[in-house]
Amino acid sequence: MDTDPVTQEQNNSLTSWIDKTPLEWQGYVNKEVTVTADEKNEYQGWVVTIDPVSASIVLVNFEEDQKTSVCIVMGHAVQKVEVLKESDEVTKQKLINIFNLQENSSSNYSKEDLETKKLNLKSWLMQNNIPVAEQGESDRTICVAGVLTIDPPYGPENCNSTNEIILSRVQGLIQGYLTSQ
Repeated sequence: MDTDPVTQEQNNSLTSWIDKTPLEWQGYVNKEVTVTADEKNEYQGWVVTIDPVSASIVLVNFEEDQKTSVCIVMGHAVQKVEVLKESDEVTKQKLINIFNLQENSSSNYSKEDLETKKLNLKSWLMQNNIPVAEQGESDRTICVAGVLTIDPPYGPENCNSTNEIILSRVQGLIQGYLTSQ
């Protein structure tokens, strides 16, 4: 029986992607790769993550106009993954922060700014006869009528409630309040 070692290696790579362990997949994260999928489709980009259940690869490409494109290659379709290069520190930071919504983060505000925003919003809600209380870590969270919470930085997108009607109405009120500021 004569087996070609290259063919043997190709067969191993064809069947082994989905059988790799999460630790092995982790070795591809933050690297630029070319993925060959079913029907010889090729995808190139930076690996952000790999789903440990489906073996799907999330690829990102940074475009020149500050936009980012995301492509997901389904794990069952992956035939070959070729590493092109390692990421430098700048690219690694971009990949780490790619899904963070920095503009809505409370870390962009000083403690004093957050306290002022909280007090102003709380005062405005109370003036409009909406029952509010403070709760949570260092009273950072505003609780509205016991059914809705507003976390820093106290915008409409920071509201949480299981009651969608109240959630929608309070978000609308806060948006109106912020627009009038």
